[in-house]
Amino acid sequence: MSDSTTAVPHPTATADSDAPVVVDIVNGVGTVRLNRPHRMNALTAPMRRALIDTMSTLPAQCRAIVLTGTGRAFCAGQDLADGGDGAEGKPRSAADIDLQRTLAEEYEPMIKLITECPVPTIAAVNGTAAGAGANLALACDIVVAAQSASFIQAFSRIGLMPDAGGTFWLPRMVGHARAMALCLTAEPLPAATAAEWGLIWQAIPDDEMIGYVGDLAVRLADGPTVAYRLTKEALRASAGNGLAEQLALEAELQGEAGRSRDFVEGVLAFLEKRPARFEGR
Repeated sequence: MSDSTTAVPHPTATADSDAPVVVDIVNGVGTVRLNRPHRMNALTAPMRRALIDTMSTLPAQCRAIVLTGTGRAFCAGQDLADGGDGAEGKPRSAADIDLQRTLAEEYEPMIKLITECPVPTIAAVNGTAAGAGANLALACDIVVAAQSASFIQAFSRIGLMPDAGGTFWLPRMVGHARAMALCLTAEPLPAATAAEWGLIWQAIPDDEMIGYVGDLAVRLADGPTVAYRLTKEALRASAGNGLAEQLALEAELQGEAGRSRDFVEGVLAFLEKRPARFEGR
């Protein structure tokens, strides 16, 4: 694959479509843009359904995926003015909202499709990531944020607890004490601090982030995607495994990697002192 084209569109640009989620595929990279900039890309039922549909089909069409936002925010979380059918400005009363059903039927499959995606996923956090929006980003394999961005576990501000995987990711990534304080205080966590704490991969100067993410995404798309998939599976499983179970899993998955064409190509390229041309098979 060529690396001559940056795969990530500028997040401050106006999307060409009125669809809540816009998808572009360039150089093997699928870019998924949350596309409600007038509402800071807050999540509605149609947007969640669109993300589920997208993440169900897109991995078969590309070799890396970037998730980003259009406008000044990445995602402000649940749109509190969502009437359930996408009608804005007609919020239901709290008594009419079945949060357990919404989480089970919409958020859970959306988060699982991202975490279990067979190709690498990158969250390009171009601005505020709040509530479920923050945890949507954390579900990706690699999170890169503009230095002006921030992460906010905003749930307690409206009398809720974190969801969309927040109570899973946060203590594992930043430890119990920091996770508890972030959730109870709902204070913004600047991108630079998030990187320092290990919550995200890197905080990048705003004017450099798009180029950085584009180069990273193309590099991953050119890489051994079989090995990437198996690496993700092993790392996800490690949290629930003891050493013996993890060693056995490593042996099993490495056996699969060793039977791939990418492994054969990687060894040949090393011996021939040339760049490997991986096919993802």
